Amino acid sequence: MSRLSIIVRNKKRQVTVAKYAEKRKALKAAGDYAALDALPRNASPVRLRNRCQLTGRPRGYMRKFGISRVTFREMALNGKVPGVRKASW
Repeated sequence: MSRLSIIVRNKKRQVTVAKYAEKRKALKAAGDYAALDALPRNASPVRLRNRCQLTGRPRGYMRKFGISRVTFREMALNGKVPGVRKASW
């Protein structure tokens, strides 16, 4: 599966979660679990996964930068992340 298709799929899930957020909240408050079951699976915020914006990697995600640890290290070593220097002591 290509990196782009993974990122596009994750964006679609984000849109679906945002679309059904208010409806989910209202149904949950009312205790209507049958109607909650009828909503699409991707409407659940639990199914979202943080992914690297550049590579689509799901693991080792750094929230502050929005990229994975591998991509962060490469960019830091190339001097593309301002204020970051390799530690040595």
